[in-house]
Amino acid sequence: MDIVKELKEQRDRLEAAISALEGGRSARKAANGKRKTGPRAVNDRRKGKRRLSAAARKKISEAAKARWAKAKRAGRNSL
Repeated sequence: MDIVKELKEQRDRLEAAISALEGGRSARKAANGKRKTGPRAVNDRRKGKRRLSAAARKKISEAAKARWAKAKRAGRNSL
């Protein structure tokens, strides 16, 4: 049971350190008073899964098949 107690204490220390770091980041933002803008800010706010078009998937598939065929012709079992 001593190990469990030590692990819980360590977890508490890590949580305190993380909250201190996160608090420091938000405090700097509040002091600065600026929000992120520009193309990187848009990417940071993007939500959801990025999806490939059918044409892009087909192009990737054909390229992979070409690589596999080239490796097979060269007599290699794996890339």
